[in-house]
Amino acid sequence: MLDNLWAGFAAFADPTYLILAVAGVVLGTLVGVLPGIGPIGAMSVLLGMTTQLGPAGSLILFAGIYFGSTYGGSTTSILLNVPGEASSVVTALDGHQMTKRGRSGPALTIAAVSSFVAGTVAIFGLMMFAPWLSEVAVELGPPEYMALCVAGLLLLAALSSGPTAKAVVMIGAGLALGTVGIDPAAGDLRFTFGSDALAEGFSFIALVMGVFGVAEALTLAGGRWRPKPAKAPKLRELLPSRRESREAAPAALRGSTIGFLLGLVPGPAAVLSTFASYVTERKISKRPERFGTGAVQGVAGPEAANNAAAGAAFVPLLVLGIPFAPTMALVLAALLLNGIVPGPTFVADQPQLFWTVIAAMYIANFMLLVLNLPLVGLFTRLLAIPPQALMPFVIGLCIVGVYAEGNSMFDVVVMLAAGLLGFLLRRSGFSMAPFVLAVVLQPTLEVSLRQTLAYSSGNPGYLLGRPVAMVILALVVVAVTVSARRAVRARQRERLAARPNAGEAAHR
Repeated sequence: MLDNLWAGFAAFADPTYLILAVAGVVLGTLVGVLPGIGPIGAMSVLLGMTTQLGPAGSLILFAGIYFGSTYGGSTTSILLNVPGEASSVVTALDGHQMTKRGRSGPALTIAAVSSFVAGTVAIFGLMMFAPWLSEVAVELGPPEYMALCVAGLLLLAALSSGPTAKAVVMIGAGLALGTVGIDPAAGDLRFTFGSDALAEGFSFIALVMGVFGVAEALTLAGGRWRPKPAKAPKLRELLPSRRESREAAPAALRGSTIGFLLGLVPGPAAVLSTFASYVTERKISKRPERFGTGAVQGVAGPEAANNAAAGAAFVPLLVLGIPFAPTMALVLAALLLNGIVPGPTFVADQPQLFWTVIAAMYIANFMLLVLNLPLVGLFTRLLAIPPQALMPFVIGLCIVGVYAEGNSMFDVVVMLAAGLLGFLLRRSGFSMAPFVLAVVLQPTLEVSLRQTLAYSSGNPGYLLGRPVAMVILALVVVAVTVSARRAVRARQRERLAARPNAGEAAHR
């Protein structure tokens, strides 16, 4: 393993890889700092360039963007109380309170070091468990892959923000669009309506750039948000006190463990892990009343959790070939565009690529620690740029990227139509993440379902002889049931809270 890891680091003798790693972490930090764009938007815009970068270059760039965005989101949360990413919402609870008390420098340092520790733990976990899990995954058959796909979609629907019914609608829309094109079993054209342009189905790059890149641009262009001025701490003000360091260290380790474990679960793991870490720290604290007023553990734990979850998300993608998050769906698309199909044999078939990416993650994680603290002043000054000013540039990059990928104006039209539709659906409260994940998982789900039906001759009892598939489906049922019960209880509380108000209004 050490020899393989050393060979991965040796690949960085090529300066191209080092440049891509630096570009990825800097760009990721920028999209994390600037509210609204996010790693999904940045990856979707750059997806068309991945064929020129190759599989290793694409993974290095996207991993840097993903890790960098989780770092950058904490900067605006701590300084401005404006989370750059959804996973940084919890960090703002205590991080901004530390800023109000004049401790913004230690808060940024604790967030950066906790993220570095968590990233290192997650990469080490990926390095240790991915080869072993690959050997286990080889034994999985179509029923298990069908169960994993169903689990990913249902858990994302149950755990995503917003109404579950709307998430289910978007999953259905994604699965429906995924069926357009060539039938993988019979080889016949379906749902093309005689159009040659639809013979290969809708371009995934066009759809993703539309619903994330163009829709995000339209959303921000119509907003009136202006960033507040932020004062960056000086370098000498970044060091935390001994007490703060002692309190932050165990919280960062606990957050790393929680984040890595939840990162292996389908759904918005980075967001869920931050809440789980925050709740854990508050419960085990001897002074829980400090949380929400500037507790160091409330910064260290959640920041470690979201970075560990980001690293752990690569495990199911590389080992099973199944993305459990929208960002991983974009990484999968980049690999597929370069002719690389991740799965149980990925580590054995592509050892040089796997260990090069592992080395790239270590390098990117270290670069983020080195760059973020000295350059925090630069990043805060960039907050003065209104996001609306960047949107024409984003749309232009989307158009160029989609056209360059297939030299097809039809794909450009699909992207613009998807962007307009995505903009309208967002305004109506629909999330695009379930839609994108459904489009990606549709081929795997369809093929595994057909193979399962063929092996079982249509007998549902066949699944009873597949314990792994039954365990996966049982866990999904439990998770969905718990989520449904929480939703029902929340509605009941809302009704009970509304009744006294209604009675008081009638009395008046």
